[in-house]
This record gives sequence, structure tokens and C-alpha cells, in this order.
Amino acid sequence: MLETHGLTASYGQFKALFGIDITVAPGECVAIIGANGAGKTTLLRSISGVLRNAPDMVLHKGTPIGALAADAVLQRGIAMVPEGRKLFPSLSVEENLLIGGQVRRGDGRWTLETVYALFPILKERRLSPATALSGGQQQMVAIGRALMSNPELLLCDEISLGLAPVVIRDIYAALPRIRETGAAMVIVEQDITRALAVADRVYCLMEGRVTLTGATTSITREAVHAAYFGDAA
Repeated sequence: MLETHGLTASYGQFKALFGIDITVAPGECVAIIGANGAGKTTLLRSISGVLRNAPDMVLHKGTPIGALAADAVLQRGIAMVPEGRKLFPSLSVEENLLIGGQVRRGDGRWTLETVYALFPILKERRLSPATALSGGQQQMVAIGRALMSNPELLLCDEISLGLAPVVIRDIYAALPRIRETGAAMVIVEQDITRALAVADRVYCLMEGRVTLTGATTSITREAVHAAYFGDAA
């Protein structure tokens, strides 16, 4: 479904990614782990079109999309849940969700009612200003907004960051239900244990480079630790 080939990315003179190669198969969940500054968010921004690259550095179903703008990438079925949620503060919960549905792919599963079924608290708070909700509820809105476009690939950037453990549990409990729709997922996460628990495969980044990749069932904790912190093998 998705491939990157020698993906590089920079912010001005600062180079953040150095030749990243990853793949995501249809329906697969891939975790991207690494310390702060490893390049995880930059990778998702490059895939989603927030950062533009050479066209053939990112392929979607074999089609080069690396130079496409974010709205064109969204129209192809790749939606992102950004770090920090980025909700519209002047709009209600329901209005934020409806904005996510402005670019819809066909008659997919995700509607207001199915998002509310996934996160029932949002229906109760649908008329409230989105930013008046708790941090966890705001994260649910951000996920729901992305789902409203009926994506076939959902990019999630640090969806547990700053949330209480009980809230993180509830959000992660919803991920299998999202995957049941056939959507693939890429999850950026600093919590290694949680990432390995939900993903099929994992990539570890350090200083803009892939230091480890493999199936989560076969990678040892020692290998992850070495890749994460740069310990000598």
C-alpha cells in the first residue's frame, strides 16, 4: 500500500531524515518508535504531504506521491492524526468531525454515527467546543475527524502523549475496531511496550535513520533497546 524509498527531509539547513525505506501492507499496523528528535513526526509529515519531497520518495499503491500537497494525499485515502490534535477551537466537537468528512472516499463505514459508536462520549459532548473537552476526549475527536474521510491508511502521531493511563487504554482499545474496517495504520509512539503490543511490524528510528525493523513477534527487547538508544550490538 505504501512505500518510501531513500526518503530524506529537511527543515532549512537541518536534515531530519536520511534515506528512510519503509513499507506498509494493506490492513497492516506498523509502529514507528524512537526517542525525541529521532525523525518520527517528520516521517509522518513527509508521507502525509505536509512536507514535500521528490515524487518517487513516497509511493502509494505504486504511484509517486512524494511531491503532492497534503490535501491531495488525503484525497488518495491517507489521513493523519497530528501530534497535539490541532482541533479548531472555535468549532464544536461535531463541527470538527464534519470538517474531516469534507474529503470523503466513497461510501465508507465512517460517519458521525459510527464515530460516535466508537467514542460514545463524543456524542454526549457533540455541541461543546472541541477544546473544552479533556485531553483524552480531544484526542478522540482528532481520531474521529481523520476517520470521517474514510481513510485506507491512518497515520497516528503520538496519540498517547500527555494522557492519563486509563485514557490511553481506552484509545488503544479502539484501534482494533478501526483495523476491522480494513484500514492500515502507522503509529508513532514513544511508549515501546504499547507500540509493540498493537503493531504487526516495527521500525526504530534514531537521528533520522532506521536502526531496526522486523515483526513485533520476533524482535527481542534487547534488540529494541540497542536500536533505540544506539547501544553497541
